[in-house]
Amino acid sequence: MSAFPHPTVAIGVPVRDEQSLLPGLLGALAGQRRIDPASVTIAFLLDGCTDGSEPLIRAWRSPFEVSVRCDPRGEPSAGRARGAVMEQAVCSGAALLLTTDADSAPAPDWIAAAVRALAQAEVVAGRIVRTGLPDPVQDALEAYYDRLHAHRRRLDPVVWDPTPGHHHTGGANLGFRADAYRALGGFDRVVSGEDALILDRAHRLGLRVRREPAMLVATSPRRRGRVPGGLACALARLDDGDAVQVAHPGDAAWQYRGQAIARAGFARLPGSAQGIAATLELPVDEVLAVAAECTNAEAFAMRIAPSVPGGPRMVSLADALAALDALEDARDVAAA
Repeated sequence: MSAFPHPTVAIGVPVRDEQSLLPGLLGALAGQRRIDPASVTIAFLLDGCTDGSEPLIRAWRSPFEVSVRCDPRGEPSAGRARGAVMEQAVCSGAALLLTTDADSAPAPDWIAAAVRALAQAEVVAGRIVRTGLPDPVQDALEAYYDRLHAHRRRLDPVVWDPTPGHHHTGGANLGFRADAYRALGGFDRVVSGEDALILDRAHRLGLRVRREPAMLVATSPRRRGRVPGGLACALARLDDGDAVQVAHPGDAAWQYRGQAIARAGFARLPGSAQGIAATLELPVDEVLAVAAECTNAEAFAMRIAPSVPGGPRMVSLADALAALDALEDARDVAAA
């Protein structure tokens, strides 16, 4: 599937007591542009809701076909809820599957941008912005990770990931070709972090993962989330003054260079095995064994290049920014 002139799209939205924020989501979905409403279905899973979320959704005059299912289980689990609502979406038979959150508001061209992105990759992660007042620490952290991702793509460029891209991998803004989603086995039933897990699995399976800046969702900056370990918890920890520690960018760059070498050498195996093994400090036999399990260069690069030997150094954000400045300066000098 290389293009989608008239795609069918199914959107899965887990909902847990979101009566106050749901109007923003419903209005944003109703305002989608440059799409045929008849080609879009939206599945809602009401996950242990005790507020007025259900009547609000059922009263919504949607331009799209809507399905609503209730799960009365009370224990919060983002992975279980997102996996269940995506099963609803899969049952629609749509070619493309999107997911967002009930406290979020997709941009007016969100669906159209996702369709364009999924014509170039099997999986797409869109950009997520927070509404409300600026949050200097979180803003600085996100800007750092965007810069680090850009550095990654300078060291290990791939044609399906745009430059400049972004680092976001949140469940509030993900899309899949339906066949790719089925191949991935859906979301893991974990309390939180289901979004990062499925994207890691996509990379290791050799799927093309595109981080699309034009696919934009605004989400709530609240500090009391619906599950432990999500964005709200991370923001609350920063408010409490928790020191921000990140992996040293030099260690991340070591991994990115290794992935680039592995990607370039995959087509020349077994002849390139010695050089790949020397770069990554691995036995040649291990390089060949991993390659035998991989269907393409993306899968090989993601599986064979581990984190830096001994594990990454954890440093303050200020130290990481200084180190990234030095890496970028050194690269500019080398390129001059």
